[in-house]
Amino acid sequence: MALVVTGSMKLLRKLFDRSRIPHALVMPLQCLFLLFVSLAPLAVAQQVSFRITLLRPVEELRAEALKSKPPAEEGTFRSPDLVELVKLDPTIKLDVRYATTNNFLGTPVYTQARAFLERPAAQALVLANHQLRDQGYGLIIHDGYRPWYVTKIFWDATPDDKKKFVANPAEGSKHNRGCAVDLSLYDLKTGEEVQMPSGYDEMTDRAYADYPGGTPDERARRALLREAMEKQGFKVIPDEWWHFDYKDWKLYPIINVKFEDLGQ
Repeated sequence: MALVVTGSMKLLRKLFDRSRIPHALVMPLQCLFLLFVSLAPLAVAQQVSFRITLLRPVEELRAEALKSKPPAEEGTFRSPDLVELVKLDPTIKLDVRYATTNNFLGTPVYTQARAFLERPAAQALVLANHQLRDQGYGLIIHDGYRPWYVTKIFWDATPDDKKKFVANPAEGSKHNRGCAVDLSLYDLKTGEEVQMPSGYDEMTDRAYADYPGGTPDERARRALLREAMEKQGFKVIPDEWWHFDYKDWKLYPIINVKFEDLGQ
């Protein structure tokens, strides 16, 4: 908000320095202008992650989750072949929020800031990244493969009215299969993540893949990301513009291997 007010003050000075408004009215109008700015919803994507009110402390939930086991699955699956994304393409950027406090839980869940996918999904992601480079953008990854125990932490920490935004550990997540990725775009010229209609992991209707709000530029970038990903076999989920599932996710089992056990 401080950044917004600072920018607004600059605009305000320009407006009133050039106007012919009577001096007695300048101060009241300035106050009204700043009040409007402070109350108006921000049009930019969040830089700080959306936060929930935890049902229980994460460390308590982590201890329970690490002792639990993923659901038993029937059928034949491919052997997991998780690939670290930046090793396939160093131009892919990482902003792994769950290794920091800047996530919806407000505390680190991963011990390492790394991102993996099953090899076919990872190779498809690299192709999408190359396609986007021709349009001035690169991919920035917030999450890829997610150990099952982390999915259980998310579920057990999240209030019921927000549970549609997290996977049920009784069924497992496509992230647990190494076939889902959370990502956005960064500008190749600035290296900065672009603005979208919502922030990452924002549990509101602004996060919906077809949310009609936001600015035209934000919606255009969201559409560009979706087009590039869908061309390579990924599909966006309706509730989260940043979450894409790879087409062959059913062929892989739920995995519960920690990042530190995946080697360097």
